[in-house]
Amino acid sequence: MQVNASLIRHLQQATGRDLGNHRLTRVGGGDINAAFRLQANNTDWFVKLNRAGLSGMFAAEAAGLREIDAQQQVKVPKVVSVGEHDHQAYLLLEYEALDALRGDSAGRFGEQLARLHRQPQAFFGWHIDNTIGSTPQHNDRHNDWPGFWQQQRLGKQLQFAAENGFTGSLQTKGLKLLENIPAFFSRHRPHPSLLHGDLWGGNAASDGQGNPIMFDPACYYGDRETDIAMTELFGGFGPNFYSAYQAEYPLDPDYKTRKTLYNLYHILNHLNLFGGGYLGQANGMIEQLLSELK
Repeated sequence: MQVNASLIRHLQQATGRDLGNHRLTRVGGGDINAAFRLQANNTDWFVKLNRAGLSGMFAAEAAGLREIDAQQQVKVPKVVSVGEHDHQAYLLLEYEALDALRGDSAGRFGEQLARLHRQPQAFFGWHIDNTIGSTPQHNDRHNDWPGFWQQQRLGKQLQFAAENGFTGSLQTKGLKLLENIPAFFSRHRPHPSLLHGDLWGGNAASDGQGNPIMFDPACYYGDRETDIAMTELFGGFGPNFYSAYQAEYPLDPDYKTRKTLYNLYHILNHLNLFGGGYLGQANGMIEQLLSELK
């Protein structure tokens, strides 16, 4: 995937910007898309590219960024344009210089995310489907959170796993877990919150002024615990983030058990995206959750 001359001309027409004498820099770090920094006269953009068949993925990401931005709680990159041209899908964002999220900025992020999660939403799900990585993420509207997690999240990932050849005990034990999901919510009645949806350590940072910023969302309305669980899956954001979040919006004491239930979704997705290296972890998490039911 490349930002070629034809795409530059298309972006000029789509945005009305003069992109003459532009400079392109490849940006690394992602597993799914090609990414570039595009600089020109009074223009500094982050460009994501993929094949045209995934243009809906970028459109949904843009919708998620705009919805988070509209809440005015957590900073996200501004969307410039989204579309496709010459067999490529693209997403244009205002470029942000990023630094590690630590110390005071991590604490501010915890407060801001808690305030985002406090904003009431009308239902579980979202108004469009999107993706988690490049895996389809279905967001059919639900009023019942355990049913949503059962049908639209774990059930879908187990179905994808079976289609990818991961059968046997993963499916047998996974289906048993699905049947018992309501048991994990006997005392927990979450309200729908706007979620980032894919909030691991690589999807949040601080900007050039030290302000927290998050990006690459897979938005939907759901239990806020799913966002917090994801932050703990691949490294976390440090103690300042968690203490600030807890001070602003304390978590339920039973969160530690549901954390595994929520992170199983992401491990199954990694199994489906990247292969059998995640099979043992997925089986172990299912067995741990089943043991909680005894």
